[in-house]
Amino acid sequence: MRTQTAETNTLDGRRGLILALDKNLSNLELLRKFLGREGYGVIGVSSIEQFKEKILKEPAINLAVVDVSGFDRRVWNCCEKLKMLDIPFIVLSPQQSATIKQQGINYGAEKIMVKPLILKDFLSAICNFVNN
Repeated sequence: MRTQTAETNTLDGRRGLILALDKNLSNLELLRKFLGREGYGVIGVSSIEQFKEKILKEPAINLAVVDVSGFDRRVWNCCEKLKMLDIPFIVLSPQQSATIKQQGINYGAEKIMVKPLILKDFLSAICNFVNN
């Protein structure tokens, strides 16, 4: 059985540092590669525990991307912590959901995006938040 505690790092980003949380390791790797090609540094984590650790230990995070798929309600506590630290974040949702949208708004998400992502829109949102 494969444990999902993989952490991927690409910290040489010239455009900013993004913390990405995704339980799906394949999606996390795709996100890391995509953002890396666009010039961003990426810290990819697949567990809430890793996410909490990186929030506290990495002072240079410009943006977080939080895929809520597969996580329980504790994921919103992570979002609340991001808000408290003034780290903007984008919530990725597996489907159009009024509940997830409301939770995202309540916890301070800058944007809620539904998968599958339109990469042009996703990249535009990232640019807006990282470059501000």
